[in-house]
Amino acid sequence: MTVSQLMARSGGRCELCSADQDLQPVQVAASASATAEHSVLLCPSCRANLLQADNSQAAHWRCLNDSMWSQVPAVQVMAYRQLKHLVAQGEHWAQDLLDMLYLDEETQAWADAGLTQVEEDDAAPTLDSNGARLQEGDAVTLIKDLDVKGAGFTAKRGTLVKGIRLTNNPLHIEGKINGVQIVLVAAYLKKA
Repeated sequence: MTVSQLMARSGGRCELCSADQDLQPVQVAASASATAEHSVLLCPSCRANLLQADNSQAAHWRCLNDSMWSQVPAVQVMAYRQLKHLVAQGEHWAQDLLDMLYLDEETQAWADAGLTQVEEDDAAPTLDSNGARLQEGDAVTLIKDLDVKGAGFTAKRGTLVKGIRLTNNPLHIEGKINGVQIVLVAAYLKKA
C-alpha cells in the first residue's frame, strides 16, 4: 500500500473523521491484500479508538454520519464495522445510521467477514468443568446438586439440560430445568 495513493484518494484527510494531522495507512481486516483499495488513511484518534471496549469516545464517531457515504469500499467497511460495534455498546444513534447504510453484496461480505473475525478473537469461550468448549444448543449434565433460588427446588446431580444458550458472561449459560429457565455456572456442568 502506498501512502501517496491514500493521500491522493482522501485529499490528505482521515477517511473517517476528516482530521488532517499524523495520518497513517491501516489495512482493513479480512482484506484480500495490502493494497490501497484494502486500506484506509486514519488519524491517531480513529486508530486508537477503533473497536474499543469502552464507549467513552462514542461522540467522536458521529463523524461516521458523513464518512459512511464514501464511494471507497474500504471506508464503507470500516464505517459499517464501527457502527455495528457502537450499536453493541448501546449507542442508539449508531443503529439509525446503520439502517440508512447500503453496501453492495461484495462489500457487505467483506464487512461481515471482519466482524466475525473480531468477535471470535474477542469472545472468551464458555468451558465446562472438564475444559470442553460449550456451544449454543449443546446438552449438559449437572455434576453437583444445585439449589435453584426463587424456584423452590434443587436441581439434582446428573440432570440433563438440553439446548443451552450462551450468555455474555463465559462463566454462565442458560438452560431449562423442570420447565424453569435459569442461569447455570458452567463450572458445575459437563458436556453430554
